[in-house]
Amino acid sequence: MNAARKKAAEAMEKVDLVIEVLDGRLPQASCNPMIEQLRVFRQRPCLKILNKSDLADPVATQAWINFYNAQKDVHAVALSCKKPSDVAKIPGLCLALAPHRGTPLKPLRMMIMGIPNVGKSTLMNALLKRRVAAVGDEPAVTKVQQRLYLGNNMVLIDTPGMLWPKIAHPSDGLMLAASHAIGSNALIEEEVATFLADELLLRYAPLLTARYGIKTEGIDGVSVIEGVALRRGFRLKGGDLDLEKAAHTLLQDYRTGAIGRISLETPQTRAALLALYQEEIARRQAEAEAEKAERDEQDNNR
Repeated sequence: MNAARKKAAEAMEKVDLVIEVLDGRLPQASCNPMIEQLRVFRQRPCLKILNKSDLADPVATQAWINFYNAQKDVHAVALSCKKPSDVAKIPGLCLALAPHRGTPLKPLRMMIMGIPNVGKSTLMNALLKRRVAAVGDEPAVTKVQQRLYLGNNMVLIDTPGMLWPKIAHPSDGLMLAASHAIGSNALIEEEVATFLADELLLRYAPLLTARYGIKTEGIDGVSVIEGVALRRGFRLKGGDLDLEKAAHTLLQDYRTGAIGRISLETPQTRAALLALYQEEIARRQAEAEAEKAERDEQDNNR
């Protein structure tokens, strides 16, 4: 990740525009703060692509579009990189953000960035209408930076998916794991599925009932997983419920859209999360200052 960041910083110096691919179901949780820091430092405009929008809640998606479009030098669009008609809109949107480029003498230089498994490689292949990047339902498929040409007037630079070293909010890590941006070997699926089930109970309970026939009143995420195991007949030898298989099924159904169109965050829930985070930081600082003052007083009394 450090090597990828260094290469991205070097390449961004020579590009006109950043195309940042986000997961439309969790746009801000899938927004790498390192990418934002590099982009703002170089004062590069950004096209934020809320990919997998066909899997996301359309009401939440529109709220995110409004949120990003209110930011300086940012234009956001929701689409699915698997739909050629959606991908065909991207070159025009990029040219609108950098109107001084896009000629044979001054081709528009675009860097495609994003965290692992958000669809960057699928987007590259669709834009160029040929397979130039490996695609797979696993994080970190792209390993090296690529420079490719989109006609005579546009240059694409693809970069490996980058996660940041420390995820500040535990819920972000769980959302990323649920969406498969973090590899399955780095997480406990039952923990992630329990988090997902709790989120679904909070905002999409009817979808759980429709998919699994579970009555959702008064239950928690663990009960949802147990309900999936019961309904699907997932049992271990000896008759105990196979909660691991039920957890995997719930995650897969969310990732493929089988449960329905789901967004795990909105601008409002994000703002509430950040407010709580700031309160926690302030509380810890106050406690540290109080402890220091107490130690100083004890030292003075000796």
